[in-house]
Amino acid sequence: MDIDQYLAKEGEKIDLRQFSTSCDVDVDKEIVKQEWMPKAIEEMQAWQEKLYADNHYGVLIVLQAMDAAGKDGTIKHVFARLNPAGVHVQSFKQPSAEEKDHDYMWRVNKALPSRGEIGIFNRSHYEDVVVANIHNLIKSDGIPDKLIKKDIWEKRYRQICDWERYLVENGFPVIKIFLHLSKEEQKKRLIDRIVTKQKNWKFSMADIHERQYWDRYQKVYGEVITATTRKYAPWYIIPADNKWYTRYVVSQIVLKTLRRINPKFPKLDSSVEAQLEQFRNLLKHADIEDLKQLKKTIK
Repeated sequence: MDIDQYLAKEGEKIDLRQFSTSCDVDVDKEIVKQEWMPKAIEEMQAWQEKLYADNHYGVLIVLQAMDAAGKDGTIKHVFARLNPAGVHVQSFKQPSAEEKDHDYMWRVNKALPSRGEIGIFNRSHYEDVVVANIHNLIKSDGIPDKLIKKDIWEKRYRQICDWERYLVENGFPVIKIFLHLSKEEQKKRLIDRIVTKQKNWKFSMADIHERQYWDRYQKVYGEVITATTRKYAPWYIIPADNKWYTRYVVSQIVLKTLRRINPKFPKLDSSVEAQLEQFRNLLKHADIEDLKQLKKTIK
C-alpha cells in the first residue's frame, strides 16, 4: 500500500474537500481485518521490543480529528497489543487553571514519551490553534494583551514547527495523523451513541454543539495542516469513514517510521557474551546435577 497518497505535502495548500473520507483503494475488508492487520500488529510488536531495548529513540504519534472520528478506537485496535510498558497515551481536554498559568506547550512537554517509548496524543498541542481559534479562546489563556495580534496564529504555527523540529533532531520522530471523517458519517455515529445503550457514555452535548461549526473546523484544519506539515514532521490525512481501513492505514504509517528508525537490540559486552556462550555450551551437555550447579553459579 502506498501510504504516501495520504501525505500532506509541504508547500501545498490543503483543502480537505479534496481528500477522501472513505476507503479509496481496491482492497477486501475481510482480508485486511483477518490477514493484513494481524501481520501489521505482529511486526509492530517486534519493532517496539527493539525500540524499547535500544532506548535511543522515542516516537510521538499525534491524533487529531473531528468528534466521533475514531481516535479512541484507533488507539485501542492498533496499539492495545503492544507492550504497555513502552506505550504511553495522553488525552488532552480543556486546560486546567494550573495549565493556563503556563505557556500553552507546557502541558504537552510534560506528556512527551521517553526514549524507547511510543507516545500517543489523543488530541494535542494543535487544540491551541484549532479550538482556540474557532472559539476565540486566546484571551482566556492568560497571554498578555499586547502579544495578541492579528498574526498570533501564524506565530503559533511557527512555534509548533520549531518545537517539532527540535524533537525530531533529538531522536523523537513525530507522526501527525488527521482522521478525516465526513459530516454524514459523524451524524450516524452520534446517533448511534444516543440509541445504543452500551455507547451512551460516549455521548456529549458538546459534540452536538461543536457540529454547528463543522465548516469552520474544516477550513481551520486545512489552514493548520497547510502551515505545519513539514518533511521532518508531516501530516497524514486518512479516510475515517471506514474504521477497519483507518486502523490499517495508521498501522502502516507507524511501521514506516519504525522501519526507518531500524532499532536494534543492544550488543552485549564481550565478557558477558563470553559467559553466555559458556553457559550455552554447558546446557547442551548438562544433566540435572549440572543444571543445579549452574543455577548456583548464576546466583
